[in-house]
Amino acid sequence: MEILHYTFMQNALIAGILVSLAAGIIGSLIVVNRLVFLTGGVAHSSYGGIGLAIYFGLPIFLGASLFTVATALLLAWLTFKKRHLSDTYIGLIWAVGMAIGVIFVDMTPGYNVDLMSYLFGSILAVERSDLWFMGGLLAVVLLVVHRWYREFLAISYDSDYAALRGIPTGRFYTLLLILSALTVVVAIKVVGLILVIALMTIPTHIASHRSATLYGMMMRSALLAASFTLLGLWISYRYDLTSGACIILVAAAGLVLESLWRSLRRPKSPA
Repeated sequence: MEILHYTFMQNALIAGILVSLAAGIIGSLIVVNRLVFLTGGVAHSSYGGIGLAIYFGLPIFLGASLFTVATALLLAWLTFKKRHLSDTYIGLIWAVGMAIGVIFVDMTPGYNVDLMSYLFGSILAVERSDLWFMGGLLAVVLLVVHRWYREFLAISYDSDYAALRGIPTGRFYTLLLILSALTVVVAIKVVGLILVIALMTIPTHIASHRSATLYGMMMRSALLAASFTLLGLWISYRYDLTSGACIILVAAAGLVLESLWRSLRRPKSPA
């Protein structure tokens, strides 16, 4: 309990819970819609927004958010009707976004920053202003998913049928990518842009085996993500290790244990 006596640890715990809840909900939609690789492209391209924010002296969250939303809109436009070319577009935008970030950081006069904090997270450096941004994002995610849950459910399992029912599938596809982009931005502070996809997919994969509905998958995934984050944060504090890496390794261990449990419970076929 001694870790709760420090303000930076209090902020880290709150940030971990807020981001984990958002990542669990949006991660479920990403996995069901098979948009993991596309979201990975958005995550890595966000480095371009970080570089622009550093160069122009803007808040990191603001610069990264604007850049990733623009990237999500561009990818939605390029890939919605050309899914067979999505890998090409994602790889291109992934590389260009990171290159833009590196160049603008290099061009910033007198700026010397540990870029590893953006690659692997710096949850212990979360400030109160960051918590307001994370809380606002979680509120937006909850409101949007609650308001249009049936539409997201329809496009997730049968987009062609949803289109026949008059649901604007392209609009909700774009909205999902925008929410994914914003979730990626806040999760960068917790686990970094390299590990963010793992936080959004590992809990969802585990939850998918225990859930009969999309709603149940979202709830279980959010709770699992929060549990992994808190346990990983405690381990990083206890043994003085990088917090983002500890969180993901805890999640990976949970995935392995769950897979072993399912294999042991699977009935053996008769000889």
